[in-house]
Amino acid sequence: MVAARRRPPRAAVWYAPSMPLPKHPRAVVTGASSGLGRALAVELAGRHAKLLLADIDEEGSRETARLVAGAGGEAHTVRCDVSRSEEVEALVGEADRALGGVDLVVNNAGVAVGGEVGEVSLADWAWIMGVNLWGVVHGCHAFAPRFKEQKSGHFLNVASAAGFVAVPGLAPYCVTKAAVIALSETLRLELAPHGAGVTVLCPTFFQTKITESGRGLDQNMRKTAEKLMQRVGLQADYVARRAIEAVDAGRLYAVPHSDGRWYWRAKRAFPELLQDTVLPRLVRKLGKLG
Repeated sequence: MVAARRRPPRAAVWYAPSMPLPKHPRAVVTGASSGLGRALAVELAGRHAKLLLADIDEEGSRETARLVAGAGGEAHTVRCDVSRSEEVEALVGEADRALGGVDLVVNNAGVAVGGEVGEVSLADWAWIMGVNLWGVVHGCHAFAPRFKEQKSGHFLNVASAAGFVAVPGLAPYCVTKAAVIALSETLRLELAPHGAGVTVLCPTFFQTKITESGRGLDQNMRKTAEKLMQRVGLQADYVARRAIEAVDAGRLYAVPHSDGRWYWRAKRAFPELLQDTVLPRLVRKLGKLG
C-alpha cells in the first residue's frame, strides 16, 4: 500500500493589499506647480480631493490650486524644497492642519541632468540626487510611520522607464529613477503588513517641461526629447489618470506606455540582449531625430 503523499503546508498569507483611495482622498503632492504634478493634482480633484501642493515654485502651485478648485477639489499650497529633509518632515504637520490627515503621498518632484559619466559635474550629480532620490526618500521617511500607525495610506512614487532602460548621456537621471524603483519595491514589502501600499510610476515620453529646468542638456538632446514628446502625443493628464488607476488597484508598477511595458518585460526576459543589441539600435535611431 502506497502511503498518501502529504501536501506541503500553505505559506502564511501576510500580505494585506492596500485599499482603494477613499471617496474624497486627502493627498500631499510634491512638484505640483506644473507638468505631471499638476496633472495628478487635477486628476485627484475630480474625486473632490483635499490636497496639499508642495513645490519651490509658489506661483505655479497657486495656479495649480486654482485648477484644482475648478475641477471640484480643495487645495492648500506650501513652499517645499524636497531635497531638504526638515521641509519635507514639516509636511506631516501641515497635512494634519490643512487636510485633517493624509491618505496618499505623491512623491513627484523631479529634475533632469544630461551628460556622460566623468563629464557631469559632481555638483550636478548632487543636485539631481537631492531632488529625484532624496526627495522621495524624505517623503517616504516622513510619512511611512504615519501610514503604519493608521493602518492605511499609499505612496505614489514617480520614477521613469529610464529606471530600467539605460539611456547614454543621462546616467544621473537613470540612476535616480532606478533607485526610486528599488526603494518602492522594498517599501511595499515593509508596509504591506500594515495595510498601506506603494505604487511606482514609470512612464516613457509625454508632454512635459522637465527639459526646460534640466542641467547639462545640450541642444541636440533637447530637440530629440521634444520630437519624441510630439511623436508620442500623450499628455500628462493621461499618465496621471493611469497612475491613479494603478493606486486604486493596489498595483506596484504603473507603466502607462506600451513601449515602456515592452522594455520592462524585455529587461526581465533577456536583459543582455536588450542591453547589448536592442538599446544600441534604439540610441542610433534616436540620434537621427536630433
